[in-house]
Amino acid sequence: MSTQSISNMNRALVVGGGIAGMASAISLAERGVAVDLIDLDPEWRVYGAGITITGPTLRAYHRLGLIDAIKQQGAITNKTRLFRFDGTHLQDLEEPVIEEGLPATGGIMRPVLHRIMQARVHELAIPVRLGLTVDVLENTGTGVDVTLSDGTRGHYDLVIGADSVASRVRELAFPHMAPARPTGQGCWRISIARPPGFNAAEFFLGHANPCGITACAADKVYMWLLTPHIERDSFMNDEELFTTLHGLLADFGGHAGWIRETMTSGDWINYRPLAAALQPAPWSNGRIVLVGDAVHATTPHLASGAGMAVESAIALAEEIARAETVEGGLDAYEERRFERCRDVIETSVRMGQLQLEHGPPEEFARLLQGALARLNEPF
Repeated sequence: MSTQSISNMNRALVVGGGIAGMASAISLAERGVAVDLIDLDPEWRVYGAGITITGPTLRAYHRLGLIDAIKQQGAITNKTRLFRFDGTHLQDLEEPVIEEGLPATGGIMRPVLHRIMQARVHELAIPVRLGLTVDVLENTGTGVDVTLSDGTRGHYDLVIGADSVASRVRELAFPHMAPARPTGQGCWRISIARPPGFNAAEFFLGHANPCGITACAADKVYMWLLTPHIERDSFMNDEELFTTLHGLLADFGGHAGWIRETMTSGDWINYRPLAAALQPAPWSNGRIVLVGDAVHATTPHLASGAGMAVESAIALAEEIARAETVEGGLDAYEERRFERCRDVIETSVRMGQLQLEHGPPEEFARLLQGALARLNEPF
């Protein structure tokens, strides 16, 4: 896929080596920018179960040239099956293909997705330095003077903060912004072997704690369960995670029940409270800009966190390439992304509130269907 070269800048620093950071680095490097990528983790690891990759997310990864690897190493489907929480089948939903040549939907293990993106970073010969973040950022008018946490210094035409929800770049350069706010919900996830006969994404409805299962590989699925946030003074150990999740699944049948009876404390189980924030404008300060969870952190209700991060990274590079100046490109990026990100975050948070309030399913379905239709529109 052809891309427009960037002629108004030469060198960029991307802070954060997750999905948003790698997508930003790839998008800029493909347009001729010399990119440095740094990440705080000295091993550049990623933890996690699987993620759902919706049609809009697949479209964004297609724009990065990574769709074939995702299809080969993930799991693709064109259908979602709806069940009552006890396992009674309700109906099947056919997932629309939003762009010719793309799969409808699917899933992939998060570490696998990161390895696919890391391989592309290496193919583009993007230098990666690990165990680092930024300590000082000083706008000079034509760029940014940067001091890294190891004391080294450099000058860049652009600095991109893609360092997740607890962004150091946001802390240093955007005093008008605040940390993401808890929503009152928590999300349980487990990665486990694929249940016998499992052949499409599944949702379990009618329970106070919504649940779903997504295939991530030929032999792997991940299951999520949303609950009111469980307040604790300390992190749960593996045995506590297992026991608590096992109990929360007591009412569930079907493949969710199979997972309950098959799971062990050796399976990857995770719990985390949910938080969200659409950071107020401006999203740039001079030649410093934010992408991904650093500026538009959402909850998993629309399965769009990764997709929104990749979309924003692509949009940033495209708008800089189109603009006469970098600053003009940064303004156009914010204008292009703000309302779409607002829609996803506000809808997701409202869906979570309805679940906590045991609100009417019809309202939840209306929010979901409307948001998914808007997400399918071009970004």
